[in-house]
Amino acid sequence: MKRVIVPIILCVILLLVAIYIEPITNTIANVLENEPKIVIEPTNEYYRNYDFEFVQQTEDFVPYSYQGLLNIIYTMLNNGWQKFTFYCPDEYAECLNDVERISKDNVLLTNINNYVHPFNNFDNIVTSYYKSGEVTIEITKLYSEDDINRINAEVDRLIATLITNDMDDVTKIKTIHDYIINNTKYDTIRNDTNQSPYHSNTALGPLFEGYAICSGYADAMELFLEKFDLKSFKVASSLHIWNSVYINGVWKQLDLTWDDPITTTNEDYLYYKYFLVNASDLASLDTETNQHEFDRTVYLELK
Repeated sequence: MKRVIVPIILCVILLLVAIYIEPITNTIANVLENEPKIVIEPTNEYYRNYDFEFVQQTEDFVPYSYQGLLNIIYTMLNNGWQKFTFYCPDEYAECLNDVERISKDNVLLTNINNYVHPFNNFDNIVTSYYKSGEVTIEITKLYSEDDINRINAEVDRLIATLITNDMDDVTKIKTIHDYIINNTKYDTIRNDTNQSPYHSNTALGPLFEGYAICSGYADAMELFLEKFDLKSFKVASSLHIWNSVYINGVWKQLDLTWDDPITTTNEDYLYYKYFLVNASDLASLDTETNQHEFDRTVYLELK
């Protein structure tokens, strides 16, 4: 009996070795070489195929500088990934310290977030890092798949209804600017209490509920700028957010919130004070609150 069983066992062992030899050797090689593999997923349909001065799309996921870390975070968001792991190399001694510093800088992370398509924006971002050099970033997106499907259908409907083929880009932007403002009121409840029955902080508010705060106005406008194939991003100050769009070879500013002013009589007004203006004019236009004072070391296109 033993003479029969032993050859069978040996055959089974040889078969298993033949099947698993490649993954086993690859794992051993990776450990010995200390080069863990980075998993690169495809980009989603909301990926932007253009760069900015502050952050750029990268294919190098081994960071050797602070800028390299910023580019990795931007690329993860721009690609639409919800989880990504990379590794700090030994050559970059301050890598984990910089990762920690960035992960705690909510203003910086928000600024990076403003450069990606709204549907790739995060609602929450968590960074885990270890002494081994492993860094994992996980995000919860601002918009659910149901939100996206609903919003896309409405944006397409409005474009089909409001936009004609003979319109130039300025006319298209003005048409949407006017539509959003004429159908939206500023959500003073959320502004005063940070709570609201409306989704006024996202594009859902102005497109479906008729209420928005600055982030809702900006997201809604951003979605139409994307549909018009215009480069754009959102600009944030400490108290406010608006749109910047590249049109006719120049970056222009577009602030629907301030073109839809709150009045004591609750009357509706439509202004063009902040319609496609130069960044240099923002300070002179807003002399009372200074809500348009932005970080010029971040939004470098707006020098």
